[in-house]
Amino acid sequence: MAGFLDKAKEYVTEKVAEMKKPEASVTDVDLKDVSRECITYDAKVSVSNPYSTSIPICEISYKLKSAGREIASGTVPDPGSLKGNDTTMLNVGLKVPHSVLLSLAKDIGADWDIDYELGIDFVFDLPVFGNITIPVSSKGEIKLPTFSDLWTK
Repeated sequence: MAGFLDKAKEYVTEKVAEMKKPEASVTDVDLKDVSRECITYDAKVSVSNPYSTSIPICEISYKLKSAGREIASGTVPDPGSLKGNDTTMLNVGLKVPHSVLLSLAKDIGADWDIDYELGIDFVFDLPVFGNITIPVSSKGEIKLPTFSDLWTK
C-alpha cells in the first residue's frame, strides 16, 4: 500500500510540474507623475493566463534598485484578476522619493537617467494549488523629468 501511495504522489507531483502557469514580462517603465513628495513611475507588465477561467491576483510587490541600492519598494493589494485565456496589461506604480534621487546624483549626472533593476512578484490564488508566486525582473533606464516636464503638467 505504501508503494502505491508513493507512486500516486510522484504522479501528481510530475503533473503539477508540467502544468502551465501564468507568465509575465515588463514591457515598459515610464514617468507617470511628479509631486512634492515623490516621482511616480509606471511599470507596464504583460501577464498571460493559460487557463480558461479568470485568476485572482492576491498581491503585487515590487523592489526597484539602482546602483546596487533599493530606492523604492511597495505592494499593490488586491489588484484584480487575469482574464481567462488572455493577456492582461497591468500598471504597477513605483513611488521614488526625491531624497533618494539626490543620493544617486553620480549616476543621474552622467546621463540624466537612472539605471535600474526592477523585481516584481505576483501572487496568484490558483484553485487546488493555493497561492503561487511568479517573479518577474527587468533592467533598463528610467529617464528623469526635465524642467519642461514639470511645467507642462
